[in-house]
Amino acid sequence: MTALDTPTAPPTAANRWQALAEQSLRNEPLSQAQAMEVLACPDDELLLLLDAAYRVRREHFGRRVQLYFLMNAKSGLCPEDCGYCSQSKISDAEIPKYNLLNKEKLLDGARLAAEREASTYCIVISARGPSEREVRAVEEIVPEIKRRHGLKVCACLGLLSDAQAERLKAAGVDRVNHNLNTSESHYEKICTTHTYKDRVDTLRSVRTAGMEVCSGGIIGMGERPEDVADMAIELRGLEAESIPVNFLNPIDGTPLEGAAASGGEDLNPRKCLKVLAMFRLVCPRSEIRIAGGREIHLRSLQAMGLYAANSLFVGDYLTTEGQPAESDYQMLEDLGFEVVISEAQA
Repeated sequence: MTALDTPTAPPTAANRWQALAEQSLRNEPLSQAQAMEVLACPDDELLLLLDAAYRVRREHFGRRVQLYFLMNAKSGLCPEDCGYCSQSKISDAEIPKYNLLNKEKLLDGARLAAEREASTYCIVISARGPSEREVRAVEEIVPEIKRRHGLKVCACLGLLSDAQAERLKAAGVDRVNHNLNTSESHYEKICTTHTYKDRVDTLRSVRTAGMEVCSGGIIGMGERPEDVADMAIELRGLEAESIPVNFLNPIDGTPLEGAAASGGEDLNPRKCLKVLAMFRLVCPRSEIRIAGGREIHLRSLQAMGLYAANSLFVGDYLTTEGQPAESDYQMLEDLGFEVVISEAQA
């Protein structure tokens, strides 16, 4: 046998994941098949996959971590029927229900966000879309938040019209969160009172108004791997600057109470890490945030998620508690990562 006849050795696992990292670093889109390959990574190769994901994360974000603080500015009372949500009209979950918080409480939340070294303050209301009163309240409070604390502001107000998006931009809102939540093909299984297209249209209004797009999803709602891959690819196409990746917290009283994870009872820490690595490789330049459910599903492996992701919520979520902020700070210190703070906090 001559040298030309010598068979080529199959690529090693490390070479396979590093090849995807190189493709991502060249900003060449991954295909659905490649994204699903990442989700199907054997457990024995998980560290090799995370090494590839971290290579991409390090190129674009170094060792930096963005912290977000979330304020549930209006709780419950929502007319939508999203099956995962404790605030929907079909939920029997025992949660606080109140209309929009007053200015003093919203400013107090911003103060707490700054104290916790968050660079972005997220104002969230439960609604199909904001009322005129709610839009005016946001217009009034955002300049004051920026003046006092120098925080970026992300507003999550439901479906928006072009005109509403333009008003938020004029008021100083930096970005708008409106999650796709899942793929287009799976969407009608989790919500019927609005469509996937309604959500995409809102994100396009946000972009047209000149604000940044924050949009992600929830893993573990009975979707297929194809749905997770399709959602990531859609978010890349939308050029979302920030992508929160939630892992379903099956809240008592919601239709998804006690729901099994996607594909069965396997929403374990290893699967969550593969999801985060897939989002990083598909969306290399986006901020990937480990969001709701991380304490429940990543558990002792939360720190490893930050080798793919580069952002966290610090504090509680909408109607569920997060881990103590001190635990997050210790985790980041142990990793040797640095918290990004605003110029006003420096």
